[in-house]
Amino acid sequence: MPKKRSGGGLSPTQQAAKFLGVSVLAGAVAAGIALPAVGALGLAAKGSVESFDELPANMKTPPLSQRTTILDAEGGQIATVYSRDRTVVPLKDVSPYMQKAIVAIEDSRFYQHGAVDLKGVLRALNKNARSGEVAQGASTLTQQYVKNVFVEEAGDDPTKVAQATQQTIGRKIRELKYAIQVEEELGKKKILENYLNITFFGQQAYGVEAAAQRYFSKSARDLNVQEAALLAGIVQSPSRYDPVNDEAEATKRRNTVLRRMADVGDISRAQAAEAMKAPLGLKVSKPKNGCITAAKGAGFFCDYVREVFLNDPVFGKTREKRAKVWNQGGLTIRTTMDPQAQDATQRSIKDHVYKSDEVATAASIVQPGTGKILAMGQSRPYGFGKNQTQINLSVDQAMGGGMGYQPGSTFKPIVAAAALEDGMPANKVYPSPYEMSYPSPVAACDGRNWKNDPASPAEVANENKSEVGPYDMKEATAKSVNTYYVQMISDIGICPVTSMAKKMGVERADGDKMPQVPSIALGTQEMSPLTMANAYATFASRGMYCTPVAIESISQRVGDSTKSLQVPKSTCSRAMSEKTADTINTLLRGVVEDGTGKKAGLGSRPSAGKTGTTDERYAAWFVGYTPNMAGAVWVGDPAHKRKMVGITIGGVPYGKVFGGEVPGPIWGDMMSGALEGKPVENFNTVHIPDGVDRDRGDGNDEGRDDGDDGDNDGFIGGLVGGNNGGGGDQPFPTPSFSIPEGFFRGQGNGGNGNGGRG
Repeated sequence: MPKKRSGGGLSPTQQAAKFLGVSVLAGAVAAGIALPAVGALGLAAKGSVESFDELPANMKTPPLSQRTTILDAEGGQIATVYSRDRTVVPLKDVSPYMQKAIVAIEDSRFYQHGAVDLKGVLRALNKNARSGEVAQGASTLTQQYVKNVFVEEAGDDPTKVAQATQQTIGRKIRELKYAIQVEEELGKKKILENYLNITFFGQQAYGVEAAAQRYFSKSARDLNVQEAALLAGIVQSPSRYDPVNDEAEATKRRNTVLRRMADVGDISRAQAAEAMKAPLGLKVSKPKNGCITAAKGAGFFCDYVREVFLNDPVFGKTREKRAKVWNQGGLTIRTTMDPQAQDATQRSIKDHVYKSDEVATAASIVQPGTGKILAMGQSRPYGFGKNQTQINLSVDQAMGGGMGYQPGSTFKPIVAAAALEDGMPANKVYPSPYEMSYPSPVAACDGRNWKNDPASPAEVANENKSEVGPYDMKEATAKSVNTYYVQMISDIGICPVTSMAKKMGVERADGDKMPQVPSIALGTQEMSPLTMANAYATFASRGMYCTPVAIESISQRVGDSTKSLQVPKSTCSRAMSEKTADTINTLLRGVVEDGTGKKAGLGSRPSAGKTGTTDERYAAWFVGYTPNMAGAVWVGDPAHKRKMVGITIGGVPYGKVFGGEVPGPIWGDMMSGALEGKPVENFNTVHIPDGVDRDRGDGNDEGRDDGDDGDNDGFIGGLVGGNNGGGGDQPFPTPSFSIPEGFFRGQGNGGNGNGGRG
């Protein structure tokens, strides 16, 4: 094969092609765009030679974009995503009929000529000149391949695509020069292979393998002669010859290809005649692109994986660079999703909450000690139709979710952990009356204080009038006593609580900072289910917090090679001492054994958790864990309009919804299925002596509709919104905000109200 000279100069072959090809090409293009006179052709040729010399010596060939496959932790396919549905295959894996058909119809002299087919150009010139219009083209298969490279490089940018396909002398000259280079460097077989892999065949199929799968549900290696002829015929005009939408036109085109194959001797006349009688034999497979096609109800987990890729700098310094890698595709992404846990999550959700219900549910499961996200699901499926959504109700806004939901009393164990780390004994007793004003002042960060307004003091009440102290920490946690936890945060201050929350990865779902107000003890700040599941995983792992991860490994196929990509790793750090975590585990075991979360218990398998029901019952939660899995379940109206009072969920009517009543059973069924067959592990617990020697019953508030309903309208309505206060001479206002009419994406109630019910 002739070689290029050092320094990037042209070989003798290229010099000859330049002299003959550029001049002839200029005439061909001129004829193609109907330039009238011979003089014009001469000028064009002169200019073309100069333009030819100015072009870069080497064509940049971008990697072909391909489909990306997302797998679960066991290698099962979750979904395929792509900007181009393409699977690159070597020529040996393409049917010989397909190879012959494409050459016969697109460039029958492909193996006889070089980069430019001089006979073809002269023939086209003559025919076009006589007809006065572009009646015949003269591009070789090599030139068509080069044009397709330009189109591929343009991606989805319409301006660049137009520039790559415009009928100008400049583009044709660039195409010619690079065609010469390609012929010199690759050879005919490799050019044919590349052409078959890059070409668009219609119906979202790029490359012959995707086309064979799309139209015939088979591999390109298995195409017979009439199938190959059909695909080869589509290339000239994928819309005009689309066999799915115009069978008659596609059949005519297929038969044209068969006749041409017979003309050039690829098949006999008899073979061609027999093939022409055959039906198209389509066995169309629908494009399966994107997270909407995900298996096991994992559309939102799939979308989360995409968001991780687009947001994490490990995949590129800028979002634009990361998006380019994602769109290029060819990735095989093995994720952390456990198929058993995912199945159990979706099954439990389906059993308890219907997609058409007024409210929705979302759930996540995380592995303690690793941060691996094992499952993620919700009752409203991924999609665009009725009762569907593209908002991932399990995650933060920055990762494709809403703005979160008040976690209510599920935040209280974080307050308890902060208090224990601060030295508070686990049997600490507070008076804990049914109702009270917030103690004031309360220490906050930066040496400032929160103060209650004497003129209109913020107040708090327990769920039921029967909940009257004194209580110790164990009983107050089991019964979810609001006044106990308000006294606790007032004692230790707000800053240790927000600091502990940060160590456990607990942040507002909208990305805003957590305010320095004592009402945070009752879960008034909007969080996502994934955040809460991962926070409780910290308790399960005896105080070690691990950042959540969804990706185990990624390999990328580029051309004929495969490489591994670096992936984000979970980083683990100690959020609290083992003793503190063990104490919380002991406290929260009491919630599922004797408290508000009894309906979420896992029988003989040790578990711990906490219920949460927010003010006005806009949201209800259960967050719990075993030593080997932690999960969170939220139920509520994502638009924050429907109170869960007098409501039917999953076909079951409820007077009032409690955290232990709807989310609790969802959690119990989900975790039972996820843990089936897994080892039974025990917690490290501690002995907590009773602080109050008094029998108070089980503390279960489920179904207590007699007496006060616990809504306590107005008790702490001004606590987060508009309370004034100060430390020293400096005012320390608390944030004030309201919910606009029609607000969407899963809001809380602005932080106002009790927030933390059982």
